[in-house]
Amino acid sequence: MQNLYNKLIELSESGQYPFHMPGHKRNIESTPLKGAFRCDITEIDDFDNLHDEEGIILKAEERANRLYGAYRTYFCVNGSTAGVLAAVSAAVKKGGTILAARGSHKSFYHAAFLRELDIKYLPDKSDDELKIPGTYTQEDVENFLDEKVEAVFITSPTYEGRCSDIKGIAHACHKRGIPLIVDSAHGAHFGFGKKYDKDGEYDSVPKNTINLGADIVIHSVHKTLPSMTQTSLVHISENEELSDKVKKYLRIYQTSSPSYVLMASIDLCMQEMEENGDRYIEALLDYRNRISYKTRSLKNIVIPGREMIDDPAKVVICDSSGTMTGKQIYGILREEYNLQLEMAGDKIALAILSGWDTTEGIDRLIEAVSELDEKIQKTKINTGTSVNDPICKKGFTEYPNVIMKLSEAWDRPTDETLLKEAKGKVAGDFINLYPPGIPLIVPGEEFSEELIQDICGYIEEDLNVQGVISEPSGTGFYVRTIK
Repeated sequence: MQNLYNKLIELSESGQYPFHMPGHKRNIESTPLKGAFRCDITEIDDFDNLHDEEGIILKAEERANRLYGAYRTYFCVNGSTAGVLAAVSAAVKKGGTILAARGSHKSFYHAAFLRELDIKYLPDKSDDELKIPGTYTQEDVENFLDEKVEAVFITSPTYEGRCSDIKGIAHACHKRGIPLIVDSAHGAHFGFGKKYDKDGEYDSVPKNTINLGADIVIHSVHKTLPSMTQTSLVHISENEELSDKVKKYLRIYQTSSPSYVLMASIDLCMQEMEENGDRYIEALLDYRNRISYKTRSLKNIVIPGREMIDDPAKVVICDSSGTMTGKQIYGILREEYNLQLEMAGDKIALAILSGWDTTEGIDRLIEAVSELDEKIQKTKINTGTSVNDPICKKGFTEYPNVIMKLSEAWDRPTDETLLKEAKGKVAGDFINLYPPGIPLIVPGEEFSEELIQDICGYIEEDLNVQGVISEPSGTGFYVRTIK
């Protein structure tokens, strides 16, 4: 089968000399990245153009579309960030209103800024025990729809692997005649494989959100499928007008010099899933079930199963005794066991699996958390209590007050204010934990005492808090507030 990668290899082995960009000239001696350079070209004859595809790139997108079953599928080489920007821009007119979960990726907020949108938030349904974003039902969305809302934006699966009722939410949106955008960046593997007869906890992956009725779905193929970082897909349901609008904005938000290496990686990934998708998903399920089975009797370390985590690719690790924070678990697994996890929260550490993991790697994780569980148990026996106070602190239950629109606040001049003195002041920048990049406060919102205490707690736990300025002199932590 002629695909983009084969076409690039054919070019690299031809006698055609490149008097065009890029500057490495496909010379494999130019830098150590010789393998990639032989396939790295610009838009030349016979290689199509991502922004106006009609040849080999169009065929590659159509192959991806056949796998996912959308009306149109577009390649993204600027990651799902570009896909979210394009989707929101296409679905909501400038200055309009969008209904969204607070726990949306920062790219959603950037889109809201660029389009000067009013954001109406769904209620906070975060899990109080694990302190991770919650999921939403059709009723949740219906209760917050009004005549001003022009689109709904839902993240499903969440970063931690929890899924909302996309089918029901889509039905609620379509009754109102508005589109549903689903940030399914972490769900590119959904819908593949079959339902397996397994003794373990997971026997399939969830259904693909485009097949559940969503109007625009964004997939990061690099997150859970074998594709290079920065590769993504945008799917549009059967709506030609919406499809054309998304394409228009993709031309704005994507580079005008898209990487053929990245596009070839997407194409090869789609070929791999078309030919070996069942085997890939079965391996993923086997790995996840192995972890569940081998850790089921641990006394302190808890790895929630399908009763809480819908996506078998996500392994949430927490200490139910409160002895260790998520950051501590993450650090110990990295420094003592040479296991690099995806992220650490204040309560959990998160590992991501795929069908390309190895049994050796899975067993190392199982052995590590088992030994960690033993250490926690010995600590409890020796001290009669946990090392730290329970870490499942009660965070603020209400969103910060909105004083002014995000787009207005963003361009206002700011001061640096000592964090502990910021109560009542208006944020001039985002503050968020990263990953996953969900904002604790958005520009234009008011700092409360509870929020300040939460942010200080995250800093004390050594979590990655973005948007807080640490003074080298040691005078404290500062935030940007509007003058």
